Amino acid sequence: MYSCFGDTTLARPGCLCLSLIGLFTASWLAFSENLSIFAQRAEKHFQEARKKFQASTNDFGAAWQFGRACFDWADFAKNDHQRESIAGEGIAACRRVIAEDPKSVPGHYYLAMNLGQLAQTKTLGALTIVDEMEREFKTARDLDAKFDYAGPDRNLGLLYFEAPGWPASIGSKAKARQHLQRAVQLAPRYPENHLCILEAYLKWGDKKNLVRELKITEELLPQARKEFTGEAWAQSWVDWDKRWKRIREKAAELK
Repeated sequence: MYSCFGDTTLARPGCLCLSLIGLFTASWLAFSENLSIFAQRAEKHFQEARKKFQASTNDFGAAWQFGRACFDWADFAKNDHQRESIAGEGIAACRRVIAEDPKSVPGHYYLAMNLGQLAQTKTLGALTIVDEMEREFKTARDLDAKFDYAGPDRNLGLLYFEAPGWPASIGSKAKARQHLQRAVQLAPRYPENHLCILEAYLKWGDKKNLVRELKITEELLPQARKEFTGEAWAQSWVDWDKRWKRIREKAAELK
């Protein structure tokens, strides 16, 4: 969650004809292998960032980078206890950064991201965490709206999109639309921003904007593959390709 709060699982059909079972199994195994590789990579980066941070706790660059590594590694947590523990380390590191430098964009941003991981582990108390996430993303946006390819607006949009509405929580279709559209405007070449707003248009049944955004995204992706390349983007492309396929399938059903 929170680069796009997206579901990272594959929806498995209830039954398949015999001729497709082998193809599906191969696809599922390939996805599982990728997931294992990405998990190993995230854990390695987490351990390296933690070691660097612990060796120099006054290095605030190392602190927020550890916060980012915590968020990435928490995505692969096997249970709520592990996710909470990892996120807690990231939260503590980012709070340390902000205490010394209140204008640290990554400090506020990755604090909010790790709070999002923590919120996933809570039934009671999650709404209080969501309020703090909102404040931290807003602060990061006010300091640097273009950070992480318009990450503050993207994640604010997703927060309003996914949270329950008033009076239970801060969910708001109008605010979600505003921030998701702003993220696309600020970082128009970044696929994540387009996929997030496409998923919102699908949920809202907004056919006019959906059709327009589908065309834009289809034209964008070939160039984006050339821009966002290498090992650092491999995990993103596995996710983006899966979501893009699902978006087109769902869009076809609306026609």
